[in-house]
Amino acid sequence: MIYFEDLKENMEMPLGKYSVTKEEILEFATKYDPQPFHLSEESAKKSMFGGLIASGWHTASIAMRLYVDAVLNKSASLGSPGVDELRWKRPVRPGDVLTGKFTIIETKPFRKGIGMVKGRAELRNQDDKIVMTFIGNGMFGTRPAKE
Repeated sequence: MIYFEDLKENMEMPLGKYSVTKEEILEFATKYDPQPFHLSEESAKKSMFGGLIASGWHTASIAMRLYVDAVLNKSASLGSPGVDELRWKRPVRPGDVLTGKFTIIETKPFRKGIGMVKGRAELRNQDDKIVMTFIGNGMFGTRPAKE
């Protein structure tokens, strides 16, 4: 179990890889972000993107999934008050393989039993180009006192 005390400034946490498919781009867009360049290859070719791209919200969801699997489900995570500076740097396309990383910027006690962690999440594509970043703020439980 990862506790607040285990998380140190400048610590880098790899988040693993994720392969993006055309089918999931279309499914996500149909349900949550039905813009033409997310929904139709034909419409997307006519757009400034020149082809089908994932919704930025889909990309953010992929980053969250990787973070949950690599860190949060192995930690004393207590939720988050939010994210800052969410940026979509490059389009994500079918067939892209995304790799995530979370780097801790700051840690500080919040209140009894809880610490606050601020970090920078990033996703890179298979060409090592950053496609998305955000600053995340998370609350983590402190290590229980030994009895």
